Amino acid sequence: MDTTFIIDATAEKLLQLKHTVAVAESVTAGMLQSAFASATNAMRFFQGGITAYNIGQKCRHLLIEPVHAQEVNCVSAKIAQQMAVGACSMFRSDWGIGITGYASPVPESDQKTFAWFAIARGEKIIETLMLELPGEDPELVRLWYVQKTMETFVQALSRAR
Repeated sequence: MDTTFIIDATAEKLLQLKHTVAVAESVTAGMLQSAFASATNAMRFFQGGITAYNIGQKCRHLLIEPVHAQEVNCVSAKIAQQMAVGACSMFRSDWGIGITGYASPVPESDQKTFAWFAIARGEKIIETLMLELPGEDPELVRLWYVQKTMETFVQALSRAR
């Protein structure tokens, strides 16, 4: 899956707006950070990111509400939203993206692969979506999550002023 076009479009829009972005991810294991970092002039708009794989780290670094996190194994729309806002705050960025979910079927996910992601502009949630992709190859599932998240983010940027 080639994400070069969408990365370039995202970078161009962020540079036009003079906005910055940061990422908080778990299921994509740093792949969103890698996508942003691969863009030309990334240092002009990409503030950084955090890959927090467990509840303890998400609560500690992204201020995720722990009771809800424990109830949902840290995978829900609310968690993705808190991660997106946490990324904005942690990195002092205009935009934040949070994504959490499952890249392979496990008992905790009822044997499904899905993720929640959210886009925040400061403390305001702009978009929250659930992504579902049946699949057994976790790497391909992660790549698909990155592609869909980037596509949605560039659409949100197109509506921004």
